Amino acid sequence: MSNNPYGNSQGGYGRQTTMAGREPAAGQAPATGLSGFGGSQPSAPADLIKDTTTAKFSADVIQESRRQPVIVDFWAPWCGPCKQLTPILERAVTAAGGKVKLVKMNIDEHPAIAGQLGVQSIPAVFAFVGGQPVDGFMGALPESEVKAFIDRLTQGHGGEEGDPIAEALDQAKGLLDQGDAASAAQLFGAILQHEPGHPGATAGLAECYIAAGDAERAKALIDQVPADKADDPALAGVRAKLKLAEEIAELGDPVQLQARIEGDPDDHQARYDLALIAQARGDRATAAGHLLEIIRRERGWNDEGARKKLLEFFEAWGPTDPATKEARRRLSSLLFS
Repeated sequence: MSNNPYGNSQGGYGRQTTMAGREPAAGQAPATGLSGFGGSQPSAPADLIKDTTTAKFSADVIQESRRQPVIVDFWAPWCGPCKQLTPILERAVTAAGGKVKLVKMNIDEHPAIAGQLGVQSIPAVFAFVGGQPVDGFMGALPESEVKAFIDRLTQGHGGEEGDPIAEALDQAKGLLDQGDAASAAQLFGAILQHEPGHPGATAGLAECYIAAGDAERAKALIDQVPADKADDPALAGVRAKLKLAEEIAELGDPVQLQARIEGDPDDHQARYDLALIAQARGDRATAAGHLLEIIRRERGWNDEGARKKLLEFFEAWGPTDPATKEARRRLSSLLFS
């Protein structure tokens, strides 16, 4: 996919690993280690799971999601983790008994929609409700997490509990969100002692270093991740934050930048720089708002620089962050209206 304008720096969609960064050996079924969909599965109704194209996307996803939730699975034939995830999605959607539909899109044949939504690695899954993307994830997840994703979408609550590592990760992330980086670092470190190289815990510990102002230590930690786990989306988010931090160091005075915008609302460079400063301060809504305003006024400015930077923000914030969901909804409205 060397001609794909939405690919990563290597010119294509990134390779994803499974939850623990391991891929099954040839001919070996992916092991989830979790139950919930055991036994034989009923066949899905003909219209419950389907493939779509760029031309049919609006009808199959946008319009259909106004009647019931629609999950979109962006995949490619060469993607090993996609082959693990898609059957899990199909079983989960079938088990949901018609509460949700699954639409699959081959990004090799139809790259445009994936690019517009900021898909930079696959598998990537988005949930649409009311014509807008409301939730999503990237990478191959175990069945219990896919089921929890669908439960949130159709019933408004999470799925099965009982995974101690997942619970510890959630607790550590909560501490970090509350500003207690020291306690979060201890939990992330404990997880890494139990499971060395765990991508989520590694990313979380790096986030703690960033919060403490030690970007160099965070970068060194990420650089030590084994090659078979380096493409995990959690690690990609930390790399994006480190890259943004380097850019922000070169920015100017926000007061002067705001004065430039007040004098000329079409001073897109000043608005762009203010977006980066807002991101550095943790004001995600303001950061997204500045970039969305540039896209609204002049989408092609600086080779679509505002849209591309917004997609970097999405990667840094994570697909389930409220700021990502709201900004992606607004971006979708601008792109598809």
